[in-house]
Amino acid sequence: MSELPPLTWLYVPASRPDRVLKALASGAHAVIVDLEDGVAPADKEHARAGLAELFRERPAVRVHVRVNALGTRWAEEDLAAVRGLAIHGVHLPKVESPELPNVGELELHCLVETPLGVERAFEIASVPGVRGLSLGEADLRAETGAGDAGLDWARGRVINAALAAGLPRPPQSVFADIHDLKGLAASCARGRELGFLGRTAIHPKQLPVIEQAYLPTKAEVERARSILAAAADKGGAFALDGAMVDAPFVAAARNTVALAEKYGLRDV
Repeated sequence: MSELPPLTWLYVPASRPDRVLKALASGAHAVIVDLEDGVAPADKEHARAGLAELFRERPAVRVHVRVNALGTRWAEEDLAAVRGLAIHGVHLPKVESPELPNVGELELHCLVETPLGVERAFEIASVPGVRGLSLGEADLRAETGAGDAGLDWARGRVINAALAAGLPRPPQSVFADIHDLKGLAASCARGRELGFLGRTAIHPKQLPVIEQAYLPTKAEVERARSILAAAADKGGAFALDGAMVDAPFVAAARNTVALAEKYGLRDV
């Protein structure tokens, strides 16, 4: 089983150090400090320079910095700067090729956001050193003209590519309407059905909704523990409460229990 990733990732612009500090205290499992879309071109140099002051020591919360895309005029300086920060990883946007930069000991998480990136998702996910893969839906929607349901093919492809390469299940892309928490919950429920695990957020009030959507229920955990206990006793395929259980069900049960032990239970 892959290492369990964060369930909640909170984006915050690097140009607002005050907001970065609030994000670190927000309860998010991970924070993505953004040098890309969240920072205006005129502010990028100043925002990049400010990261050295913010991250002299590694914070307790997992922190990634989203740099600007390869090929932009800011990318090389962004990468040089983040290599010297006390952070956990790098989010690299708009990846279209398995030719990836060296980020040293940092985790590298690749965002595929274009048709070519989606087509090459498995190649990208298979590069040594890549620790995560996810889909950037806004750019893909703009380029393809697809509606929300029309992106399910790309979502499934990216999830499958990540798992086929031995990476964790990807988080969902952001939900843009920060006021529509019911819509966010429904979207998360759909994402969970597709195979995502967790989600990126653009506002702290989205975090509890995302976390609740992806936590297992008490009943799910109890069922999973029953499966694991029976598997330890019987081995192989067996019947449990009238249903056949074999190795894939045991693996799923193990994942459910691990998720509950790390993050807790859903409040239902």
